Amino acid sequence: MIRFRLVAFGTPEYAPVLDLRERILRKPLGLTFPADLDETDHLHIVGFEGDQPVAVALLKPRLDGEVQMRQVAVEESQQGTGLGRKLVEAFEQTARDHGAKNIMLHARANVVPFYEKLGYHVEGEPFEEVGIPHRLMRKTL
Repeated sequence: MIRFRLVAFGTPEYAPVLDLRERILRKPLGLTFPADLDETDHLHIVGFEGDQPVAVALLKPRLDGEVQMRQVAVEESQQGTGLGRKLVEAFEQTARDHGAKNIMLHARANVVPFYEKLGYHVEGEPFEEVGIPHRLMRKTL
């Protein structure tokens, strides 16, 4: 059973969460995180199977009750199982618990349909980020 909880930046639990993100999101693009990465202003919503992180999404506060969903990653062996949907639901509940009214995100073009099924809508024109196409998406909570 997957259990979601917050993991603080720089704690012992944070290192394997960062590794998950790097393996799923950065390594396929030939990228790594900088050594001086500072995410103290983010909430890390992490799904654990036992003591292993298998899903993560970062919540970054913005202005006027809006938060940004960033760095969404699900372990490859867990993709297609519904865990991504559960992760987004946990993220949305955490956002509500912290007073957010809206969520925005930069979705990789290939996952736009996933977010649309969860009630997010595309805004504006496609753009490039980390060398790949993205779309701005939003959802009102």
